[in-house]
Amino acid sequence: MRKLAILAILLAATAVLAGARLPVHGPLPQQRPDIEGTSAPTPDSNAEDTQPPPAAEMPTPEPKPDIQKPETQKPEISAPKTEPAKPMQGPPLPPGKENPQAPTEENKPPAAQTLEEQHLTIEPESDAQHAECTAALQALGVVFKDTPRIDDGNGCGIDKPIIVSEALAGIKLKPEATIRCPAALALARWMKDSVIPAASAALPEQGRITTVNQATSYMCRLRNGAGTGKISEHARGNAIDIASFHFEKGEDVAVRSRREDPTLTGAFQRTVSAAGCLYFTTVLDPESDAAHETHFHLDVIERKGGYRYCH
Repeated sequence: MRKLAILAILLAATAVLAGARLPVHGPLPQQRPDIEGTSAPTPDSNAEDTQPPPAAEMPTPEPKPDIQKPETQKPEISAPKTEPAKPMQGPPLPPGKENPQAPTEENKPPAAQTLEEQHLTIEPESDAQHAECTAALQALGVVFKDTPRIDDGNGCGIDKPIIVSEALAGIKLKPEATIRCPAALALARWMKDSVIPAASAALPEQGRITTVNQATSYMCRLRNGAGTGKISEHARGNAIDIASFHFEKGEDVAVRSRREDPTLTGAFQRTVSAAGCLYFTTVLDPESDAAHETHFHLDVIERKGGYRYCH
């Protein structure tokens, strides 16, 4: 009987449990008392389909009061204005002692100045050196004569000029050349030591040289006859231009471009042009430029360090 009673109780409990069901919805959250205008989701709503309420219904958070922290404002420091640097000026120079490197004559650089604007002077010559030079000319047989000092103004002129009629004994210089003694001495040595031996080796059938034809000796002008620039050595008596050599048999060897001349005449001219630099400090030949295409320019200008320009 006792077993039957226990069995009956179990069956009754099973029936009770089988009939019991869980609630469809769990407990819902209670609305916060501090939020108004919102509603809790309905029990039938689906989380995926839930849409937010319209914007007009959304609570607008109250703006927080601006809390301004006291700021320490730094004073604006403006950069000091700099004045343009002024050129340093020394005390004024006395008249006649102006800076030689500064542009002169209406601020023109020396290369843009005319001969008159350069205010040049004639270089004085030593009596002793002149006497020594003329003695050397006489020993070589150069025919010359002294002539009065030449002063054409603007630095053009020769302190102790000579007029040379024969470059060496028996070799005329046509026309006569007015030059300084050092230029005449360089010409005589060049003729004696280089030109005559080269002519004998290259052109023996022509006989000896009897005349040297010169194109320019003393002349008051700037270099290459330009209107501005440096003074020519012709204006100082230091230069002579040789145009041709006349030989005993009546033939002339004119100075012209002979760089590609394969003859002995070409070899003669190239030889004497190169040798000229042994005696003159400047040698310009027809290969130098258009201004010298018909002559040798030979001068004895003195340069620093004994520099020579031969082209």
